[in-house]
Amino acid sequence: MDQPTFAAPAGTCHGWRDGDVIRATGIRYARAERYGLPSPEPDTKRIDATSWAPACTQEQSERERELIGPMLDQLGFAEDCQRLSITMPAQGAEGLPVMVWIHGGSYISGAGDAPVYDPTPLVTEQQVVAVNVTFRLGRLGWLGGPDGPPANLGLFDIQEALRWIRRNISAFGGDPDNVTMFGESAGADAIAHLMIAEGSTGLFHKAIVQSAPLGLSRNRAPMNAAMLEVAQRLDPDGPVEDVVRTQPQVLDPARKFGLRGTMAFGVQYGHAPMPAEEDVDRAWQRVASQYDVLMGCNAREAALFLESIPVKPLPFRLPVIGRLAGWMFITLLSWLVYRRQVPRFAKRHRSGGGRIATYLLTWGVPGSKYRAAHTLDIPLLLGSEPWWQSNQLIAGATDLLESGQRMRQIWGDFARTGQAASAALPGLIRVRGSH
Repeated sequence: MDQPTFAAPAGTCHGWRDGDVIRATGIRYARAERYGLPSPEPDTKRIDATSWAPACTQEQSERERELIGPMLDQLGFAEDCQRLSITMPAQGAEGLPVMVWIHGGSYISGAGDAPVYDPTPLVTEQQVVAVNVTFRLGRLGWLGGPDGPPANLGLFDIQEALRWIRRNISAFGGDPDNVTMFGESAGADAIAHLMIAEGSTGLFHKAIVQSAPLGLSRNRAPMNAAMLEVAQRLDPDGPVEDVVRTQPQVLDPARKFGLRGTMAFGVQYGHAPMPAEEDVDRAWQRVASQYDVLMGCNAREAALFLESIPVKPLPFRLPVIGRLAGWMFITLLSWLVYRRQVPRFAKRHRSGGGRIATYLLTWGVPGSKYRAAHTLDIPLLLGSEPWWQSNQLIAGATDLLESGQRMRQIWGDFARTGQAASAALPGLIRVRGSH
């Protein structure tokens, strides 16, 4: 079988065929020393793009494995994980929209090439070129300060990936002037902040922001300082497995900071490439006209967190009161962390002259405790149906294929045009169109 090759400025890239798509996987876009800024990967004559990108070194909890499955087992781990993978239609084309996926996982877990993020259905149905990015996580990529390593290293990684994409993606059939970033949870949070990060201008043009926990993004400096103080007492130069193993100690001080401590790693304001916290709103308003945005969340985001607790507190276990307590917990937490941020972001974006559409996802298995919970947008967009059908979050779903196609159409149309039409698709999603 012939091996697809692509003559890119970075080098001649050798990919592989995979059913209805062609892939070029595990391409290194940058290198970095531990706690160092990334440097772009030098051009070379040949790029072997036939292996999956390794995940950033991390520990997957048993609960994650139960809910989502062993999604990292086939990848392996590496500290120098700055790689990307490209998926394109097998029949080939030129000038296709480019969709760049940034995964979630609270900035501590996940990987671009995890099978749950396989973009094949999106690529084949919508005729786009998809790029999955892997970047540094946790203590390695999202904690720094004046007396420690640089902050926001994971954000710098993603910027380097975007520069590689802009320079090379036309060789793979993509249009470098039509790049849409899309991501969920921490990935969506990173995308929203990349819009105002120094050095991002011109690297992407549209943003799909899914379930961004922007309610946790402010007033984090004291928490980050407390975490960094602990991190500095631990050996920063030992084996990477030890760095990851001691990460719970770094996270421990975050517990006293309430909700913010539930996603303790993340973007740090006032450190390159981010503006100071007091300038963030003005920065988003200033860049609004540069980006078309589709932004939204799921109706019952916090249901994932409540139902993932192995043993719920007593009030949640009582026959009648428990149901009311659960409803109040899910409604309030979903509103504080996710839902109320959408109209706020949209109002500011429009005031700056930008176009934005908003949505609310209501999909899920009828009667399921995970209905419209956090992450339930992912099986509608990415991953193979066999993978998802064996997953606890959507066990018993009978409409995954049909509902997924409808959602991927909305996402694909936005990637092509920068607009989303108003739509009310019962049992799936409600969209308030771009204006």
